Amino acid sequence: MMKKLFAVFFASLIATVAYAQEAPDALVQRVTEDVLEIIRKDKDIQSGDTRKVIELVDKKVLPNFNFTHMTALALGKEWRKATPQQQSQLTAEFKTLLVRTYSNALTSYKNQKVVYKPFKMASAETDVLVRTEVLQPGGKPVQLDYSLEKQEQGWKVYDVVVAGISLVTNYRDQFNQEVRNGGIDGLIAAIAAKNRSLESNSIKSEKK
Repeated sequence: MMKKLFAVFFASLIATVAYAQEAPDALVQRVTEDVLEIIRKDKDIQSGDTRKVIELVDKKVLPNFNFTHMTALALGKEWRKATPQQQSQLTAEFKTLLVRTYSNALTSYKNQKVVYKPFKMASAETDVLVRTEVLQPGGKPVQLDYSLEKQEQGWKVYDVVVAGISLVTNYRDQFNQEVRNGGIDGLIAAIAAKNRSLESNSIKSEKK
C-alpha cells in the first residue's frame, strides 16, 4: 500500500519551466489532477507498461526533485562520511531505485481522489509542507504530505510523508545497516544490485 501511495506522489509532481515560480500548493494540485487523469485514460499504463511509465517519470517528474537532499536525508549522519564521488554514486543509485520501485506501482491507480488541505505561506518562506489526503474507493483516507524547498529554478521536492511515514527516512535503518556491514561502498553495491533485480523483473513481466 505504501509503495502505491508513494507512486501517486511521484506521478503527481510534474511541472514545466513556465510554472517554475508557481506556488507550491498550486503546483501540487494542478499536476496531481493532470497526471491522475492521464493515468486513468492511458491503457498502456493500466496494462502494466513499465517502460512507458519510467519514460514518463524520467521526462516529467525527475526535474522537480532534489535527489541529493533526499539521499542525504535517507543516509543520515553517514552521508558526511562519504566522499564526493561516493555521494554522487549514492544519489544516482537511490534515484534509480525510487524511480523503478514506484513506476511499477504507478500502474495500479485509476479512481483515487485527492483532497487538498488549506495552505498558507509567508512570502519569505523557502521550506514548506503541502498537505493532502488521498481518498481510495473502499479504503480509508490516507494523509499525504509533501516537503518542498525553494531554489533558484523553482520549488523542489525533497521528502514526502505517507500516513506519518517519511519516504526518505523510511530507508535510513536499511541503509545504515548496509553501511555497518560493508561501508559506503557496500551500500552503493547493495542499492545497485536491487536496481538490477527490479530491472530484470520488469523485463520478465513485459515478456509474459
